[in-house]
Amino acid sequence: MQLVPCSLEKHGSAILAIFNHEIANSSSLYEYVPRTAATIETWFAHKAAGDWPVIGAEADDGRLMGFATMGPFRPQPGYKYTAEHSIYIQQDFRGQGLGGVLLQEMIAQATAKDLHCLIGVIDQANQASVALHLKHGFVLAGVMREAGFKFGGWLDAGYYQLVLPTPQTPVDG
Repeated sequence: MQLVPCSLEKHGSAILAIFNHEIANSSSLYEYVPRTAATIETWFAHKAAGDWPVIGAEADDGRLMGFATMGPFRPQPGYKYTAEHSIYIQQDFRGQGLGGVLLQEMIAQATAKDLHCLIGVIDQANQASVALHLKHGFVLAGVMREAGFKFGGWLDAGYYQLVLPTPQTPVDG
């Protein structure tokens, strides 16, 4: 396994398949409609425009095992030191520690970007993701009860936060 920067050309279809599997089978994405190739093109364009990483874990044979990314938490300038991250593991590769490897990489990327706060929004039914984040120092900052609705039931969204020691000299504006 190796970590690599993802590209639309090499990883777009695998990322699309992972997203669509999660949309159809889990509450990790509060979405109902499968994403399209055009959606992924736009997604990659937004990541590139904001200089946000998309890091993949590739198997020795080049298959994408999972990926992690981050982006702006909210658009207001006062949140410029805060990012929201996400991690997705292809179902055949779960339980092998990839989530921890990718989360550590997101923490390193956030620190390198001089961010101060990393946020993960996790459906509270996803206990594996909750445990992963707690193991890596995230704390539960709050739960939005019944914030989403999917599969005929209400979903609780937990906000998990990691405060980083950066930046050394934050500035307004």
